[in-house]
Amino acid sequence: MKQRIVTGVIAGLVFITLLVLGGYWYAGLIVLLSILGYREYLQMNGYMKYKLTSAVGLIALLYITIPWKFVGITSPISTSAIIWFAMFILLFITVASKNKITIDQVSVILLGVVYIAFGFYYMIAARLAEHGLFWTILVFVCIWASDSGAYFVGSKLGKNLLWPQISPKKSIEGAIGGVVISMIAAFIFAWFAPDLLGFGKALALGFIIAVVGQVGDLIQSAYKRVKGIKDTGTLLPGHGGVLDRMDSWLIVFPFVYLIGIIPM
Repeated sequence: MKQRIVTGVIAGLVFITLLVLGGYWYAGLIVLLSILGYREYLQMNGYMKYKLTSAVGLIALLYITIPWKFVGITSPISTSAIIWFAMFILLFITVASKNKITIDQVSVILLGVVYIAFGFYYMIAARLAEHGLFWTILVFVCIWASDSGAYFVGSKLGKNLLWPQISPKKSIEGAIGGVVISMIAAFIFAWFAPDLLGFGKALALGFIIAVVGQVGDLIQSAYKRVKGIKDTGTLLPGHGGVLDRMDSWLIVFPFVYLIGIIPM
């Protein structure tokens, strides 16, 4: 527990510092985390040995994640185009390898690219938007409030399991507690910045972030259960890997953008 606390405090301070600095500092950190997360994804699927397909996936991941407009470069092709070309190349590799590399394997790689790249891209996009620091911190605080609320309420009041086949320790009471705490956190943001966020929208945002964040957590739990592993990596002692710590982030940021609930 001591190691977990020390690691969490140090990692949290570094992350928050770079988030506040923004610009290249924060974008660089997020791009680095996307690479580490992709590596963890390959490792837990046993695909590190597939150098060519892994490289194709990495190129696509970087192309999607890097905020080209921010660095002053006009992207020559669209995101949808890069996904299609990555798919085409990966499928061609199955042919060229005479099915030594199968369609199942390249499908998993492409899914990982979409899952990881879009999640991290929207973390950067949120920070680069107008009032980006406010919106980014709001989303992170609601995610953390939901996680903390679910843990503490669940440990004290949890009696009914939420989804025991996927995550045997999570309770319905904890999930509800996480939602309530997230809504309270968002309400506080609206209280201090009513010109940016109304109270009604704040409550809706807190609710959506908590629910979607918990789904993101369950998605990663389901994946790890299939693979028979406890953690996706060992980057953060006591906390696991990038995908362990950022499972909610990867789902929440794209979701709140795609439904238009926060401006980016």
